[in-house]
Formats: sequence, C-alpha cells, structure tokens
Amino acid sequence: MRRRSIGGVWGNGPQRDVGRCCWFGRRVPVSLAAVYRSIRSGSGRRRATLPVRPRRDGTDPGEAPVVGGLLSELSKKLAERWLTLLVLPGALYLAVAAAGHTLGQSAALDVGRLTHAISDAARALVATAVGGQVVLLAAILAGAAAAGLAAQSLGSVVERVTLAAGWGAWPWLFGELAERYVARRQRCWDAARAEYEALRLLERAPRPADRPRPRERHRAARRYERISVERPERPTWSGDRIHATAVRLDRDAHINLLILWPHLWLVLPEEIRGEISRSRAALARAAVLGGWALLYLPLAWWWWPAAPLAATMVVVSARRLRAASDTYATLLEASVRLHLADLADKLRIEEQPMGPLLGGAVMRRLSSPVPAAEPAS
Repeated sequence: MRRRSIGGVWGNGPQRDVGRCCWFGRRVPVSLAAVYRSIRSGSGRRRATLPVRPRRDGTDPGEAPVVGGLLSELSKKLAERWLTLLVLPGALYLAVAAAGHTLGQSAALDVGRLTHAISDAARALVATAVGGQVVLLAAILAGAAAAGLAAQSLGSVVERVTLAAGWGAWPWLFGELAERYVARRQRCWDAARAEYEALRLLERAPRPADRPRPRERHRAARRYERISVERPERPTWSGDRIHATAVRLDRDAHINLLILWPHLWLVLPEEIRGEISRSRAALARAAVLGGWALLYLPLAWWWWPAAPLAATMVVVSARRLRAASDTYATLLEASVRLHLADLADKLRIEEQPMGPLLGGAVMRRLSSPVPAAEPAS
C-alpha cells in the first residue's frame, strides 16, 4: 500500500499503526487515527495541533500573553489617569502663568500682544529645531506634572481643613479661632432649632387658625440645616455632615462608627463598596480643585485676571465639597443600617432588628477589652 502523509505524519492509512513526528528535536509516537479524527472534527477549519512543550522553569507558555495583556491594560489606565489628573490641568496652569508673565498688569487683556509673543516664540531657533522641540515638550510635561502634584498636595490640606476631623489638635492660634467659631455655630444652631421645635408644637394646636403654615416650618428647618444637620461639633459644614452620621448611629443603635466601619467594609457587597469609593473619590477631587485655586491665587500678583479665576475655583470647590460630603455621609449611614445584620450574622449573633440591642451586641464583639492594671508591688 502506498504510504501517504497526513499533517506531516507518515503511516499506512488510518490504522492503529504508529508513525513518527518531530517535536522540538525529539521523535514522539503519534496515532494516525487520532490525527485523522482531529482533522475531521474541525470540519476543515482547524489543523491538528500538538501539545506545547512546557518550559524548563515549569511555567505555562500560554500565560505570557495573558500577563502581557494585563500589564499593557494597566499601563494604559495609568497613562490615562496621569494625563487627565496631572498633565492637562498642569498644562493649563502653565499657559495661564505664561500669559500672565507676558502681559502683566498693564496689558492684562491685550490679545494682540499675546498673539505677537506666541508668534515670536514659535519662530525662535529653539522651537524650530527638532532637538529644541523635544526638550521644550519634555520641559512642559515635567512642569505640568509638577504643578499637578503640587495641586494634589494642597488638595489634601484643603480636605483635612474642610473635614476638620482633628481640629482640636490644630496649632494654638488656629485651634483657638476654630473653637470660637464652633461655639458661635452652636449658638446659632440652638436658636434655629428652638424656633423649628416651637413651630412643630404649634402644629398640634387644636384650632387650625393657631397652626403655622407648612412653609414657615420648612423655612425654619432649612435655617438650622444650613448650619448643620446635627448640633455642630466641627468648624465646617462638611465636617459636621460626616460627624452627624456617627452621632445618629450612636444615638439610634449605640454604634461607634470608628470601630465598626473597618469590619463592616469587609462584608459589604461589591457594588455598595464601589458606590462609597466613588463618592469618596469625588470628595477628593473637589478638594484638589481647591488646591488648584490656591495655586492660581499667587498669579494675581502679576496678572489680575487670575484672581477671579481662583475665586471661581474656590466657589465651585466649596459647592462640590458640600455635595460630595453629603453623599458620602448618606452612603455611610445607609450601608451601616442595611448591612449591620450581615456583620452580626458573621459574628454569630442571633438575628434581631436594628437598634440598641443589636448595636450593643456587635460592639461588644468588636471592642477590645481594656487590659487590667497590674497591682503595684
């Protein structure tokens, strides 16, 4: 019988005879019937393949493309984040600084002078040579990144001041001013809250003519909520809004949010953790915008249009900080109220409704006992 070739394997037809094929310099027996069946099963679309020889270090050769693709996607995301958060805002800052340096206070809005200066700079020898363009682009990117890092650093300071979590430990001058401001806010809140409670009592009057209009009660509620949702304990509205979450949970369920939150975070569903993380990121971005405002403010010394630009950034940053802190505090409180029972189930606490009994049982499990003092010898 004539010998024929199937996929590089020689034999006597689709019998159980064994041929030989070359596999990385080795001769390995291959069944012709197995090769024939593999070709027929692919319906002519795929060719019979041989197993890939493993590496000497024991790793799978197929893992390399997967890891390479993961690193490529990660580098793309990092480059996009670096470009969006640092380079583009920093390049705008450098452009404003260059415009201010060129125009000055006397010709702050002279567009013709700015256009003429840009044309002269474009015709310069450094800008026309390839090497000069590369150096100029590298300098702009480095300066923009440095400005972005400075804005983020100032944004962290703005965030700490806005949330004012540890305002009691501020330096003596700032701490004294913050304490007086907190006392003033408390007096205003007490007066506005008392007015609101008085209107609520009048709503229960037996005669309809003695009851106040709902509009008056809503205005009174708006006045004290504009100061703080709960009684002020911090010098800022955003700080009091987040602190109000801890106050409410302590009052309603005897929960210490500072101790509870790290444990509750581990049992929260992924979508809820994503929502909380996004709200926290929005709060950080609003603070970074305030950091950019602080960077733009010194430019007003050379170019006065930088002052209204910085003022606009301050207003937008303040409004965003207020909205982001409100959303973040709302999500914190809602997640605790909805998933405290899940944490209690993980701690093997019997099921019971949300309240002081459940909160107290959970806190007893999570709180570390105070070490006993050693007797004096």
